[in-house]
Amino acid sequence: MSAPPAAADGLAIDVQGLNKHFGDKHVVQDLSMRARRGEILGFLGPNGSGKTTSIRMMCGLLTPDSGSGTCLGYDIRTQSDQIKRRVGYMTQRFSFWEDLSIRENLDFVARMYEMPSRREAVDRAIENLNLTARATQLAGSLSGGWKQRLALAACMLHQPELLLLDEPTAGVDPKARREFWEELHELAARRISILVSTHYMDEAERCHKLAYISYGRLMAQGTAEEIIAAQELATWSVSGGDIRDIAARLQGQPGVEQIAAFGSALHVTGRDGAALEAALRQVTEGTDACIEPADTGLEDVFIHLMDKSADNFRTRQ
Repeated sequence: MSAPPAAADGLAIDVQGLNKHFGDKHVVQDLSMRARRGEILGFLGPNGSGKTTSIRMMCGLLTPDSGSGTCLGYDIRTQSDQIKRRVGYMTQRFSFWEDLSIRENLDFVARMYEMPSRREAVDRAIENLNLTARATQLAGSLSGGWKQRLALAACMLHQPELLLLDEPTAGVDPKARREFWEELHELAARRISILVSTHYMDEAERCHKLAYISYGRLMAQGTAEEIIAAQELATWSVSGGDIRDIAARLQGQPGVEQIAAFGSALHVTGRDGAALEAALRQVTEGTDACIEPADTGLEDVFIHLMDKSADNFRTRQ
């Protein structure tokens, strides 16, 4: 049997022009994305932006209204069965049996996959995800972090080539999130591709590449550095003085597009660097405030992109 095309070109996901409507709502609009094998691609965007719908189309679980593409070299429209056998999909909600132990849950999933070496697969998943000490613990008594680890173990039972993770660490404490991401990087080092949606900027920075979708449209993609550079935003930090009063006076000033509080300072961002600096100097003149250039961060960029996009669920007048 010849290898699928993705084995030759190194692409795990390659889709072009995907569209999806639900009723009169255009939920995903002309989405084109690529992800390489062994790459962690972060998929970001506000709630309701179409991330979950996009993920389901890319792995053949949902048929697009138009557009085409491949997942692991298989056609997303005509070869969804082959894709499903090679993909692990982790949904937002914990969906296992709380009155069964970790081992019993994994064994049940293995039976659903009709795995010939079920016991060995379960043992391997438990060991690889460091679940041995808790294998007999009921799933309902697990903390959020351990539940997510169980969900990841279930996704890995059939040794998939691609993981699709839909906000996998929502509601999980910072330590458990860090440990979870260490596991993801170990999987990527084994050439397993990972597409993960997240709202956390620290997680976004741990991805090899990023794609930002807002209200159904792909707004930016690339490395974090490439996305930040492409927006050409100037950012200044304002500290000292009456920050609330300064923020109020900056609203609507030429060059000022975004004002955000970061602890006891403000981050003020805009595309016209000269106008932005002039507005800051004018507003802070005679105050105790100190202004200085700052690095533009991913959060600054993503808020800027969200402000630029149109809400596809807004009621039309």
